[in-house]
Amino acid sequence: MHETVLPLAGTDAGRVELGVGAGGDRTMELDRAAEAVVFAELEAVAERGERFSVLSEESGHRSFGAEYPLVLLDPVDGSLNAKQGLPIFGMMLALLDGPAVQDTVAGCVVNLVTGESWTAIRKQGAFRAGKPFQTPPSEHHDRIQILGLEMSARSLAAARPLLERSNKIRILGSMALGIVHTAAGGFDAFCAPAPMRVFDMAASLLILAEAGGVATDLRGKPLGSLACTLETRTSLLCAPTQQLHAAAMMTLGAKE
Repeated sequence: MHETVLPLAGTDAGRVELGVGAGGDRTMELDRAAEAVVFAELEAVAERGERFSVLSEESGHRSFGAEYPLVLLDPVDGSLNAKQGLPIFGMMLALLDGPAVQDTVAGCVVNLVTGESWTAIRKQGAFRAGKPFQTPPSEHHDRIQILGLEMSARSLAAARPLLERSNKIRILGSMALGIVHTAAGGFDAFCAPAPMRVFDMAASLLILAEAGGVATDLRGKPLGSLACTLETRTSLLCAPTQQLHAAAMMTLGAKE
């Protein structure tokens, strides 16, 4: 995948628009090429007798003989970055045995620039580059040193209290990578104040949970019951520890 997508990033060939994908965004050649690599592997699995379905942000739903397990696929998360040649974009894969976030059995996020992988298996832990990891202890339980954001200019007001109380701010442009870096303690909090697709979060939310992190919407409501579809959207506030999540919620003026 790394070898397929990286040469197309930031190029005229990679930016060629092929239409509108199932998720509602414009599909570019680099999206198509990335999806083709993953589907080639999934088709090989089906040929060995496995039965499952796939829901891809680009081509939508495809059955391989069974409704579940369901594979969620975002071949290039952060595709605008990839289109512009900004080196922060990844791939998201999640395996579900039911329709909701809480039904995620396994998740995988790959940084398509560096090749680094993040994975998790439900109730078996989180892994970074194949090695188990947990969120490291924070030296500042009630203070946000580095805040990660996924937002538009129009959603700035909703996150303003967090911006004003944080020492540093980072905007990666990839939901999947933003959440897994929060799981590893890279961000003290990560916020998407405007409703974002739950689909894009599924793998990363499992990785975060297995590493010991916490995720809710901006009102403090858990996300587990949300349907993993291309239409379902939610705001997001996550943190590597319960204490940091509580501090972020208090800053926003909400109570857990």
